[in-house]
Amino acid sequence: MQLCAEANGIWQGYTASMTTPLSLEELKKLRKPVRNPNVVRREQLSALDRLALWITNHVGTMGFFGLIFFWTVCWLSWNIFAPRNLQFDPFPAFVLWLFISNMIQIFLMPLLMIGQNLQGKHAEARAEADFEVNVRAEREVEAILMHLENQNDLMLRILKDIEAKK
Repeated sequence: MQLCAEANGIWQGYTASMTTPLSLEELKKLRKPVRNPNVVRREQLSALDRLALWITNHVGTMGFFGLIFFWTVCWLSWNIFAPRNLQFDPFPAFVLWLFISNMIQIFLMPLLMIGQNLQGKHAEARAEADFEVNVRAEREVEAILMHLENQNDLMLRILKDIEAKK
């Protein structure tokens, strides 16, 4: 919102002080370089933020789900169907695995939420950068329209002068 108010204030200042539209060169001089929100956001992340994003990006995949599912099926199958002397966690002890898997979920939930919050902030930065580009484009379109309007007025005056001389 601050960017919007700032851009509108700047544009109103330009249009109020202009008797003739700005040239393309003047418009280019007024432009600030477009910043890449991906680079800016990446530079602002701490090591813990990067870790949370890595976990969010990797744990929240079907591959990770498949890995956990496969491991759980193997664990439970082995401890139910393997010979008694080869079972390392016979019934009902494999309930411990279910408890451990619940603990993993409890610990991952806040980490995933942290990562999602960081991704949300990044999305906001990208949206703000998109808005900035749109405001710049709007300024340029308005300048082009002003130029066209001035050219139209000039051509109408020339046509009237030609008709008056006839």
